Amino acid sequence: MHNYRPAPVLEALGVCSEDEQLYRVLLARPEATATDLVADMGWATARVTRHLRSLLSLGLASRTPGRPARYTPAVPEAAVELLALRKQEAIVQARMNAAVLTEEFRSKREAGPFTVIRGQQAMAQRFYQAQQTAQSEVLVLDKSPFVVLPIKPRRACGVTYRTIYDMASLVEPVELAAARTAGPSCRMLGGVPLKLVVADRRTGLVQTGQELVEIGPSSLLDALLRLFELLWQQAISLSPSSSEGPLSFEDQQLLALAAVGLTDQAIARRLGVAQRTVERRMQRILKALDATTRFQAGLRAGQRGLLV
Repeated sequence: MHNYRPAPVLEALGVCSEDEQLYRVLLARPEATATDLVADMGWATARVTRHLRSLLSLGLASRTPGRPARYTPAVPEAAVELLALRKQEAIVQARMNAAVLTEEFRSKREAGPFTVIRGQQAMAQRFYQAQQTAQSEVLVLDKSPFVVLPIKPRRACGVTYRTIYDMASLVEPVELAAARTAGPSCRMLGGVPLKLVVADRRTGLVQTGQELVEIGPSSLLDALLRLFELLWQQAISLSPSSSEGPLSFEDQQLLALAAVGLTDQAIARRLGVAQRTVERRMQRILKALDATTRFQAGLRAGQRGLLV
């Protein structure tokens, strides 16, 4: 009777422990008959027969012709390779089936390629996942309260961000400074209409109150992409491109805020300086650009690339 039972090594490939026990005995006794294996295993004949059929179906054994039938074990290296390939095929098939299920799920939604996500935690998690799984690009429209912050490790892996913040949301100097850390990929605009994240131009997330609507490839997503590009052209950089020329970095920053319609008082509050300082700097800007009005100064600065 065979009593030794080493730790199973083939379970991960879909081989049950009893099949593996019988296979190990067969490796030690090739050309064994079912009767031989019953004696070696100490199992009932029906049990041995059942597991022999399993070994044959798994490719771990073969049956020789003639009577009594004899069983030959497959070479372990070849057998394991075959089992591994079958496992890989099963994984590929499972992924294909998942794609079919996804299409079925989308086809049964009420409004086309949409998914509605509810709950603050679930919404935040979906925003995070969209950024983490992006392969090339993330586009963001954000307004208070902020829900999306660019993730630097992902950006370092080749994922580019373009973010437009709502001007009315950047009230405190610390908020403005934090938003500016993204450099030229971060802009500001008055009246950002909605919260939007688009990953790789294939998945859009729109927050509507206490719900998050996920939008797949569709004419609506195309429209949202066009909206983003239009707003991007209108938005003003939070990080002026150069400190050289007639305007200092601080001057460019001040003019960018003035160009979107902020008053001297609002600009002073956002920059953390006195209103008198803002007025004095503005006079210097007008003189440096040979302009008589702020509007004219904004136009000339834009033509010279000082607001981009």
